[in-house]
Amino acid sequence: MTAPMALVPLPAIMIAPNGARKGKADHPALPVTIEETVATAIACQKAGADGIHAHVRDADGRHSLDAGLYRELLAELTRQTPDLYAQITTEAVGQYSPSEQRAVVEAVAPSAVSISVREMLSDGETPDIRRFYHEQAEKGVAIQHILYSREEVELLTDLCQRSIIPHGALQLLFVLGRYTEGQVSSPEDLLPFVSGKQRLEAQLQTTVDWACCAFGARENACLLKAESLGGKVRIGFENNMLNADGSLANDNAERVSDLIRSRAERL
Repeated sequence: MTAPMALVPLPAIMIAPNGARKGKADHPALPVTIEETVATAIACQKAGADGIHAHVRDADGRHSLDAGLYRELLAELTRQTPDLYAQITTEAVGQYSPSEQRAVVEAVAPSAVSISVREMLSDGETPDIRRFYHEQAEKGVAIQHILYSREEVELLTDLCQRSIIPHGALQLLFVLGRYTEGQVSSPEDLLPFVSGKQRLEAQLQTTVDWACCAFGARENACLLKAESLGGKVRIGFENNMLNADGSLANDNAERVSDLIRSRAERL
């Protein structure tokens, strides 16, 4: 079995400024170009974020897994925000196959990437899946496994037990509210994930690095709950544009500041 290299820990606050589906019509401050994304990263870092979950868009503002765009974005982030953790995504959005998702990672060779277990297995367990995960582990690429339910945590546990996915260094993201009616979430939604994580750690005899993101107006409350349970957080317009008081945030940096303010008020 592949012995994964030590990974850089997940950032405490990762900004997710745009996602794959929203555009300027949803909020004029949502970044769609590389220049706008880098400017957002700079502002969010100043506000207190130490990482970015980055999407790129094509010339028409549509979601893209273009390797050239990713390389350009990562180069600019390295130049202008060298201390900011940068993670790309392989999100399919119904456009990209598992092979295309793997291909962009292989072409870009990022230091960090998020990959949905559900999406990567959408064509079944092919030999290429095991090869891909083990090759990336050998290269030291930090893969954050995206999980949408307790059942998917159990699926990941099974994949690790069968060595489809190396488990010496696991990084997870628990997504709250993505598939609920109205895309809303509450802090209690996190508990089944954490229970599944604890079982995964016991069965695999490992400790995982994990974070949480949450759709809907209770994003702050969910993220604070994650922090109280030892997790990290991902925040931003990809999931929610409202501050804790219900007001529309001016930009992604305000969401970071609002979370930090909520954290201070809770102490």
